[in-house]
Order: sequence, then structure tokens, then C-alpha cells
Amino acid sequence: MRISFNDGWSYRAPASPFAVLEAGQAAPVSVVLPHDALRDTERTPDAPSRGASAYYPPGNFTYLKSFDVPPDWSGKVVSLEIQGAYAHPMVFCNEEYAGNRANGYTRFVVELTPYLRVGERNELRVEVRSGQDSRWYSGAGLHRPVMLHVTEPVHVGPDGIRVTTLDVDPDQAVVEVATRVTNRGLTTAHVTLGTTVLDPDTRPVDADEVPVTVPPGETCLVRRRCYLPDPVLWSVDRPALYSVRTSIGSSGDDRETTFGVRTVRVDPRHGLRINGEPVLLRGACIHHDNGPLGAAAVGRAEERRIELLKAAGFNAIRAAHNPVSVAMLDACDRLGMLVMDEAFDMWVRGKTPYDYALDFPQWYESDLAAMVAKDYNHPSVVMYSLGNEIAEVGTPHGAVLARRMAEVVRAEDPTRPVTNGVNSALVVLDELADRLREQPAGLNEMIDDAMNTLSTGENVTRRTAESHSVLDVVGLNYAEARYAMDRELFPHRVIVGSETFPSRIGRLWPMVEQHSHVIGDFTWTGWDYLGEVGIGATTYAEDTTAVAALEREFPFLTAWCGDLDITGHRRPVSYYREIVYGLRHEPYLAVRRPEHHGHSVTLQSPWAWSDSVSSWTWPGYEGQPVTVEVYADADEVALFLDGTEVGRSPVGDWRPKVAVVETTFRPGTLVAVAYADGTEVGHTSLSTATGPVRLTAAADRTELRYDGTDLAYVSLALTDHEGRLVSGQDRPVTVEVSGAGTLAGMCSANPRTAERFADHTWRTFDGRALAVVRPTAEGPITVTATTEGCAPVEVALHA
Repeated sequence: MRISFNDGWSYRAPASPFAVLEAGQAAPVSVVLPHDALRDTERTPDAPSRGASAYYPPGNFTYLKSFDVPPDWSGKVVSLEIQGAYAHPMVFCNEEYAGNRANGYTRFVVELTPYLRVGERNELRVEVRSGQDSRWYSGAGLHRPVMLHVTEPVHVGPDGIRVTTLDVDPDQAVVEVATRVTNRGLTTAHVTLGTTVLDPDTRPVDADEVPVTVPPGETCLVRRRCYLPDPVLWSVDRPALYSVRTSIGSSGDDRETTFGVRTVRVDPRHGLRINGEPVLLRGACIHHDNGPLGAAAVGRAEERRIELLKAAGFNAIRAAHNPVSVAMLDACDRLGMLVMDEAFDMWVRGKTPYDYALDFPQWYESDLAAMVAKDYNHPSVVMYSLGNEIAEVGTPHGAVLARRMAEVVRAEDPTRPVTNGVNSALVVLDELADRLREQPAGLNEMIDDAMNTLSTGENVTRRTAESHSVLDVVGLNYAEARYAMDRELFPHRVIVGSETFPSRIGRLWPMVEQHSHVIGDFTWTGWDYLGEVGIGATTYAEDTTAVAALEREFPFLTAWCGDLDITGHRRPVSYYREIVYGLRHEPYLAVRRPEHHGHSVTLQSPWAWSDSVSSWTWPGYEGQPVTVEVYADADEVALFLDGTEVGRSPVGDWRPKVAVVETTFRPGTLVAVAYADGTEVGHTSLSTATGPVRLTAAADRTELRYDGTDLAYVSLALTDHEGRLVSGQDRPVTVEVSGAGTLAGMCSANPRTAERFADHTWRTFDGRALAVVRPTAEGPITVTATTEGCAPVEVALHA
């Protein structure tokens, strides 16, 4: 029996055994998991980790839960599954230590049986802590779901079933179902293990029963080959899911495990093949936070991100830089998104004062095994990454460690390739420091050029040769200059662009298409995230409040480098990428903010796109010059305002597939026409919003499940009477939720704001804001949004 254990929790500040509860001390706050306790703390300019953590302070928290243990649990095995607790969680049951974990993203299981009081009320306490242990916003708390497992002494554990595709023919697939049956009883058990496979339409296609003898205290591995007729293969375009049901006699320990029938192969001639078909990875690196929810991995939030990333043209995600949640993997399985799951951001050389490097030597093997155990039955996972930008990969003993880690993963799962995201600049930090001192053009050009140039040096080639050799796929961060040269130097090497600048996709993607040994590109990043603030922001010399450094000052909140912002709205670079991929044939129009026209850019990092918005509504700038960007697979672009040509420019002078046109803003309808060889190949338009501003609200779903996993995302926008977005008249919007729901979080996409996600009022940014609603019971929910000068709007939901 597997029980959702996410309700009935509370959290408070930790209290030592010597603490005296003073009058007026804050009582524990009731919460539903997943939950991020750090999200609602006060951001401050003097936070120890500064912009890396989005100016959130360190945090220590205690999570508490009371629960009844009924008499019929006597003799059962009871275990607590924590899918992620940041960080260093320590679990106590009835004030007895039950277990712990160092890594804040690792799923782990703690047995509670010895500490339970059957027939009584029992208490759980989980201690977590965070601070100066991450290069981005980590959050803190039980940020992923918690489950309770109650089984008979003879049972299948939480990770006790693994399904492997052994062979695939058009008329039959062969899969192995490996089941670990454990006997915690005092006598030898003689049981019958039943296995039934159901196809994507839930029809049984194979079934079998075998007798199993399990001595006391032992685990028996039972392997069964199942034969599936006319298999429906799992793929990005058709994510078909089978399931296998296992049962142990009449014990009631029935399990259902989903899986996909698919194969993964890589080689330098054919690249990546899934089910024998070549696939290029159109990848997005993503951090784990969910914007206004903080680090909480609520199922619907994870699913929505995958939906929107796939709609934007991505077919793969790279976990950055920690294993993704079970909920996200479930969504990738259902929706058809490939996954590179990544284990660590550091090995033994720390990147922040108190990070996982302190725990790595003792924990890395079990954490790697835990990642594989979590991922094994998910067909979306096609690659494991050992880490990101690990400095020691350029040393002999770093290569020894890489080899050990790769073999740990292969011992657990020989079916998926192993990679590692390598930043060559870290391998030769001494040369990078010299280059920085000599670079007269400044930090921006150093990052853009030196990281790539340094990667081609003989020192990098020599120092990384061994650590690269242990990998099935070499992940290169910002080192596309190696693509061609490695084809000659290392003809057996397969490469993936594990992290690349978003502004360079126009020249990167043709390189991926050109080289068969390069299997894809992962941009930094697909979705904007909290922390590493402002690395994608633009700094102008005329802005006296800006700081010309990669880490912007408080109150910067997000990195501002995602194709999608934290509300899930696509930014202009996302449409550009879609055109580069060949997935979009209609041109796209964006306008650089006219208030900065003519200003000199002092910093625009290669993680930035341009300071542009897809809008032709700029009140107060009538008659003033503006710069228009048109993205098109064409030779030339012409602009027409209300039918009159107002500008023309070739495509490709600034960036591939981009035309930059100088014109003058006047209200009306701006049309961009793209030409190839003098023939029109597409057009698009933007029109100025007119008349009074209206507030609109729309939910992504109105029927919600009250099961702890569902949310409604309510998009708030300022528009005119025809629904055109008004991007130049931002104002505060207040949201109230009544009935069977609560406001789980609110935000805009503004990367620089002191507003709080728990607030009910946020100022729109470029005309938009977002409210997230979570059901608290079954029944109707009403969401009411108001702002000055507009009629209130309501959205009706039902849980």
C-alpha cells in the first residue's frame, strides 16, 4: 500500500533541546507538501550568497506531522519515501532518529517500523537547512512529495521493479521485468509472483505466474521475459506507455509500474537513434524551481513547464544541475520529452562554502544509484550526466573518479549512455585568468570568445582526454569550436552541446546538423529561474541604477536568460529559436524598448538576447525612432505601417535569420514581409492597442483534482477591447481567491522586483502577471482580480 503523505504537515523554526518556548513564539504554520519554506522569507541585499541565491537568506526549518498507526499495521513494514528535501534532511519518528540524507535532491526511503507505536498517535519530525550551498536559488524544505509505504513482511520495495527493453521487432518486443521480492519475516516464504503487462489501451498482452522461495532476511531477484505483440514504441511524437502489474499471492501487495518500449543508441556515424530513428536533441537546460512556487515540485507545475517547453519547439531537457523530480519525469513520459538527468554540480572541489562537495566522497555512489533507481522505468530518460562544469576532470585523479562514477551508473543501468557537462575553461583556469587580464574589450567579450577559444587549446585536449574517454557522450559547455576538430582528433567521440549561449543558436544549430557525431544542443536556459540574477539582463550606460557586472544588485530576482519567463510566457528568442530549428515558417516581430533607443549598451552578456518585446503599443513615444527586429528564414525583410513601406533590411547582418530595421513609431498596424530570392515567403503583423485598458483573466484549466498535485494557472493581462496586449501602462493587480482554493503564488516576469510571491498584489510587467491557485477542498473556487481603472474580472474553477 502506497499512501500520499503530503497533507497535515506544519513547519517552524528549529528548537534545540535547551530552547525555552517563550510566550508569543510563532506557532508552526500548516502546509501541504510539496513546500518551500525559504520562498516566504525576507530577501535582503546583505544575504550571504547575494545574487546567486536571489538575495534569499540561509534557512533552517523543522517539518512536523502527526499521524495514526492503526492496529492492523502490526507486523507490517512501514517506510517513508521522501522524494526531495533541501538540504541535509534528518528524519525523526517519535523523537527517535530514523535516517538522513546529504543531497537535497535525492529521493530516499527511511524505514519507520522500529519506531512506530501501533494503535497510537505518532509524530514525524524532519529537520532541513540551507545556506551558501548552491550557485542558484535552492529553496529549503520538503520541496518534493512524500509517500508512506505499508507492506507485508514479504513485499516488493519502492524501487523493486525494473523493466528493460531487450529486443524490438515490428511484430514483437521482448521486455524483461526484474522484480526484487524481500522477506522481512522470520520464516522462509513460498509465494507466487504474478506479472501482467498491459498495452497503452490497458489491454492485457502478456501474463505469467511463477513460484518464488525467499529465505528470511533475504531478497530474491525474479526475472521474467515478456513478449509484446505488435509493440507501440515510445517516442517524442507518440509517447505510448505500457504498464506492468505485479502481485504477490493474495497479500494485497499489488504494484503497477509504467514503462515505454524503446531503444537508445549513440555512435559517431549515426548520432543518437531512438528506436532506430535519428534524433537531434533540441534541448533546454532547466533549473528545479517553479517561479512563484519557489522550489516546490507540485505535479501540475512540473507538467505545465514540460507542456510549454514542448510547445516552444524543445524535445529535450537537461536537469541543471541535480536530478529532476519524479513528477517531472512522469510528465515527460506522458507528453514526449527526452531527459538528460544530471547528478551533481560539484564533486570534491566545492563551488560555494558549504556545498555538496563536503559530502560527496561519502555519498556519491548511493546518490548515483538513487538517481538511476528513480529514472530506470521512465522512457523519457535517455542519458545520465555525472555532473556539470567539474573542475577536476582535467586532472589524472579527477579522471579516476569520473571512471568510477561512470561504472557505478553502468552497473545500475547499462542501457543508457553516460555523459558529463564539461566547461573547458575550468580545466585551464590559469589560462583563463591570463586571458581576462589581457582582454581589453571587457568581461562580455571574454566570456563569449575566450571560453570557446580556450576549449580548442592543446592543454584542454591533453588534460581532458582520459576523463572524456570514460564517457559514451562528451558534453561540451560553450565549446562548439571543438565540434569539427574532435571529429578529426577523436573519430570515436560522440558530442552533445550540453550548455550553450541562447544568443548563438542561429550559428550553433547548423553545426549540429552538419556534424553527425554531435547529437544536439541544450540552451542556457529554456525557462527563467530564481538566482544567478540578471545574467541575461541588458545594462545601459545611461541607466545610473544599473551595475555593469554579471551579478546584478538587489532587488534583482531572476537570471532573465530563459526562452520562457517565470510565468511561462515565451520571449522573442523563443520564436527565433523555433525558426532556426525549422519548426516555424511565419516571421516574428519584436521591438527594442524605445526608451533605450540610442543608448549605449555597457553589458549584454551572451546569455542575453536583446531588450525587445513583441509589441507595437508604446504610448508617449509617437514620432520617435525605434528599432524593429524581424526573425525570418529569408533574404530580406520589408516593414509596412498601415500599407506604407517604412523600412527594409537584409537578413543576417546582426544574427542569422534576423533583420534589424530602423523606423519611427506611429500607432497603427505594422506588417513585416519576408522575401527569399525576391519572392514573399511569409508575413506577420503587430497592431497598436486602442481605447480603454481592460483587465482580463484566463485559467489554463477550470476543472481541478483535489489530490495535492493540481493547480490552476490564471493569466492576467491588460488589453484593449479587441484583446491586444497593452504593454506600456503597467499597474498593480490584486487577486483574491474564495471557496475551495487558495492563492499558492503570484508573480510577473519582472526580473528586478522586491515583490513577494506570497503577496496578493503584483504590478504587471509588459502588461502581464500570473496567479497560481491550489485547491484546498472539493467544491467551487472563485478567483477575483482587480486593478485601478478597470472593471474587476472573475474566473470560476471547480475542484
